[in-house]
Amino acid sequence: MQTIPPTAVPRGLTGVVVTDTALGDVRGSEGFYHYRQYSAVELAGTRTFEDVWHLMFHGALPDPVERAAFTARTAALRHLPADVSAALPAIARAGSASGPLAGLRTALSLLGASAGFRPLYDTGAERRGEDALAACAAVPTLLTALYRLGRGEEPVAPRDDLPYAANYLYMLTGSEPGPARARAIEHYLISTVDHGFNASTFTARVIASTGADLAACLVGAVGALSGPLHGGAPSRALDTLDAIGTPERIDLWVRERVLAGERIMGFGHAVYRTEDPRSRMLRGIAEEFGGPLVEFAVQVEGRVEAILAELKPGRELHTNVEFYAGVVMELCGIPREMFTPTFAAARVVGWSANILEQAEDSKIIRPAARYVGPPPAEPDPAA
Repeated sequence: MQTIPPTAVPRGLTGVVVTDTALGDVRGSEGFYHYRQYSAVELAGTRTFEDVWHLMFHGALPDPVERAAFTARTAALRHLPADVSAALPAIARAGSASGPLAGLRTALSLLGASAGFRPLYDTGAERRGEDALAACAAVPTLLTALYRLGRGEEPVAPRDDLPYAANYLYMLTGSEPGPARARAIEHYLISTVDHGFNASTFTARVIASTGADLAACLVGAVGALSGPLHGGAPSRALDTLDAIGTPERIDLWVRERVLAGERIMGFGHAVYRTEDPRSRMLRGIAEEFGGPLVEFAVQVEGRVEAILAELKPGRELHTNVEFYAGVVMELCGIPREMFTPTFAAARVVGWSANILEQAEDSKIIRPAARYVGPPPAEPDPAA
């Protein structure tokens, strides 16, 4: 095997290009990211979630006729197969300590089996696309049902007449949301559909490169997302606000954590070296709601950035998407244990688009590791 020089590959594959994609990119030094040829933040402000879903799957924004057809088609797929619905109470009970995101892994596996998802390697583009639509439409139904069942409540059936975001809130709470809340969550969902080759997207593509079925790819992505360093931070960012408590405690609390080498959740990003454009957008949405929580969050943001600039000079550390995402979701009535699952309800579209793109490439993703253990081959001491 060819020897890999110690300096050839950075830790965590940071900056390593592993494939080509037409789905989008993140330009961290510019504070910009896009879905295909459009600014993702601009799309969040002007388009529906279904429009962006259509863009990611079909490569173009829909016209009004296409939008109506696509919206109706995906709404009809929100309803779960009877055998999947029947199994959800047991899944919710078994995963009560871990929450809906853990249950989603099991539920997706069952959905794939029930719907007859076949290996990507053995199916054509049309069938792959149908499977992807079915999975994406079902994820919000699965997540909200698992949440409610875990609380001893009955699931709320999806409504075909509500848009994606409004229907998600309706299934979660049992009440039809007002326009402001529905649109705020739609902004958030659109802004988190995709974001370059993040850990969960890369995981999904690695599994897709083996030719596995779409459910298997999504289960792997959900597993990656469950890690606190990836998708588990929105509620932790709000926990930070709770821990600080009052404006006069901000400086002392932050200085103690930074000097102890601890991470301030909701600040810093692996890619952005400037302000996260998603955070900027969500801060604006939060400020439209207003109130004590928003005012306090803005105060904390300003002081944390100032203290980080003082104690870590030369590093650009700003709020990331999780900080104001937590604030917006709290204002819209989403419980904290559903913050990361809500992220998954959006990112499943980006994962699926990446899976479909990867399925067009017959090359398996099979990197190498540099061995650093004891020199082989030593004799077996028991021989």
